[in-house]
Amino acid sequence: MDQFVIRGGRPLTGEVAIGGAKNAALGLLAASIMADEPVIIRNIPDVSDINTLLDAIADTGAGVDRMNRHEVCLNGATIRSYVVDNSYIRKMRAGYYMLGAMLGKYHYAEVALPGGCTIGSRPIDQHLKGFEALGARTSIRNSMVLVEAERLRGQHIYFDSVSVGATINVMMAAVYAQGRTVLENVAKEPHVVDVANFLNSMGARIKGAGTDVIRIDGVTRLHGTDYTVIPDQIEAGTFMTAAAVTHGDVTVRNVIPKHLECISSKLREIGCRVEEYDDAVRVIAEGPLKATRVRTLPYPGFPTDMQPQIAVVLAVAQGTSTVTETIFENRFKYVAELNRMGTNISVEGGSRAVIIGVPELKGASLVAPDLRAGAALVMAALAANGDSIVEEIGYIQRGYEDFVDKMKQLGGVIETVDSEEEARKFLLKQA
Repeated sequence: MDQFVIRGGRPLTGEVAIGGAKNAALGLLAASIMADEPVIIRNIPDVSDINTLLDAIADTGAGVDRMNRHEVCLNGATIRSYVVDNSYIRKMRAGYYMLGAMLGKYHYAEVALPGGCTIGSRPIDQHLKGFEALGARTSIRNSMVLVEAERLRGQHIYFDSVSVGATINVMMAAVYAQGRTVLENVAKEPHVVDVANFLNSMGARIKGAGTDVIRIDGVTRLHGTDYTVIPDQIEAGTFMTAAAVTHGDVTVRNVIPKHLECISSKLREIGCRVEEYDDAVRVIAEGPLKATRVRTLPYPGFPTDMQPQIAVVLAVAQGTSTVTETIFENRFKYVAELNRMGTNISVEGGSRAVIIGVPELKGASLVAPDLRAGAALVMAALAANGDSIVEEIGYIQRGYEDFVDKMKQLGGVIETVDSEEEARKFLLKQA
């Protein structure tokens, strides 16, 4: 089983380029099958979640031509199956986007219940509520979600809670609904906007993405397009916080600084210097870090996907910090792993972590519990005094392309190994 072996204690310095947004690309790939013409998507990240969804799309009969590592051409004209169920799609969350895409285009879809990281209950009730409002019948049978309709009609839909997945899924289905659909209390994340812009480039008529209300006037067909995915906000934030926790100096390139404002703001609060450029952000952590309070919120608030990373930074900040999780109820499973490194973190009521800063972290054997927490543990190991092993790295590979190479490029001492013997050899070479 592959694992990361890490020798910590060195500041990360230099430049790193950020890839395409995984969460945006997943929505774009699903939406691409709604046209019967070639659709080219550029700047897709080469990570396991993306490759899994591409395999699932190919299984439906759609044309999937991987032009190169970061570009793909898809064509929905040859789809012959409206069932999406393979052993891999059950392990990821975003497979459910095929529901909205196929319901809109074909008025029928069967998709395996979503999997992904075990960070709490993430029901799809708001997705089904939206589909039903448009005129679909929904059911769950044998771990498959089935949606079907004779026709879809535009409706005024108010989501009971803000959900990125439901916003994207219902928006896709509504593109082909007759008349106007109005979606209220929607998610405003950058990847929601990116999916809307992508659909509009194919001929959809969507307005208001990025605000509380999205209006969609139905169309009868979508055409091909050539589209580039936005940069990954969470990958960028991970490297920004990695610079902070290692007291480094890192320039993160190929980003949209506005998407990172909530992260930049918190890093400034705790004592980092953050410089913004047209398409880059530089984080410099020279002096002691200070405690602060963090509360996760839907965009433009602090992202839940950055909660473990900021907690690692606060673990070595002077004073007492609090991190409150408002999106997922089970996102502090990494705390036990961090405490093995000498942190002083306690979780209250499952949704609030109290973090008393310590002078340094110590190397330890760690197990990644999910994607973002896994990346946070790697950050902690790079900052720690001593050697660390991080297991279950498959989680991390779901969402970060070339993670090890990029950390090494910044001066991190890290390697992927598949045995204790390889780990010992690597560490001996660093002595």
